[in-house]
Amino acid sequence: MFAELTQRVAQIEQQLASAGAEQQQRARENEQLAADRERLAATREEALAEVARLTEEAAQLRAQLAEIEVQLKTLRAETDALREARTERSTRGATLAAELTHLEETCVNDLSVEAASLREDAEIARIEGEPLTAEDEACRGLKQKLESMGPVNMMALEEYKETAQRHEFLETQRTDLLDSIENTQATIKEIDQISRTKFDEAFARINEHFAGTFGQLFGGGQAFMRLTDEENSADSGIDIVAQPPGKKLQNVLLLSGGEKALTALSLLVGIFRYQPSPFCVLDEVDAPLDETNVGRLSELLREMSGTTQCIIVTHSKKMMTAGDMIYGVTMQEPGVSKVVSVRMGAVHGGELKRA
Repeated sequence: MFAELTQRVAQIEQQLASAGAEQQQRARENEQLAADRERLAATREEALAEVARLTEEAAQLRAQLAEIEVQLKTLRAETDALREARTERSTRGATLAAELTHLEETCVNDLSVEAASLREDAEIARIEGEPLTAEDEACRGLKQKLESMGPVNMMALEEYKETAQRHEFLETQRTDLLDSIENTQATIKEIDQISRTKFDEAFARINEHFAGTFGQLFGGGQAFMRLTDEENSADSGIDIVAQPPGKKLQNVLLLSGGEKALTALSLLVGIFRYQPSPFCVLDEVDAPLDETNVGRLSELLREMSGTTQCIIVTHSKKMMTAGDMIYGVTMQEPGVSKVVSVRMGAVHGGELKRA
């Protein structure tokens, strides 16, 4: 127990010694800080004095700058005035120079004498006022008389001969041009007559085929086309009038969707019967039709196949069975499309073949 107390006392004495040393260290630091404080205070006083001096100098410089700006403004105003005066004098000088040049040219043109010789000639009397005005008017009268006489052209006879030849050439060209215009107008008139005749013939034949095809597709009824302006067939429009079985005669725009489709197909087939084409492409024309009308349409297309190769895009099974070849797209494997073709001519004979 005594040993522990002794050890504890030794530790406390050691701590006291350390605290005393630290106290001395802090005292020395305080003395150093006091010295630094005095030095910084002196520096601050010097800085304040310098700021006051610089502030006074700045005020003096501002006053000098304001005075210089006033002087500069005055000098700028004087410079602008001098520049305007110089511009005015330059303009006046250019005007006088132009007038002098005009006078010199006038002397040379009118009198055939240079102005310098007139200025040197002392015998020429100078006139002013009313006498000058009178002389000016007399000079203008003489100039007008000279201008009215006109210049003497020594080449007038040769120019007349050249002009006469040119006139004769132009007259020949004009006659040829008028003849060409007359021939062109006659050709256009002939073409119009032939075109009108051909149009009337084609219109009548197509109208006849249209009526027959309409009756074949609808199983009866009647349809025809008529001109909106029969007097002027070249600029006339065409009305389509249709009467399906059991309905009254009416404009094609008043028919149902399927009836419109059949009427349009009737007109198309009528045109093909008049002027066949090697190919005919139809895209989903049988979509609005029922099974009966699809069958009639397929029979009609089969009749056309003798002169026209028909290609039809369809989803109708009945229409597919009427074709000779079927092309479709299948996806036997996911994500892989494949084109498949089937020759339906073999089906009609009792055997299915894949092309």
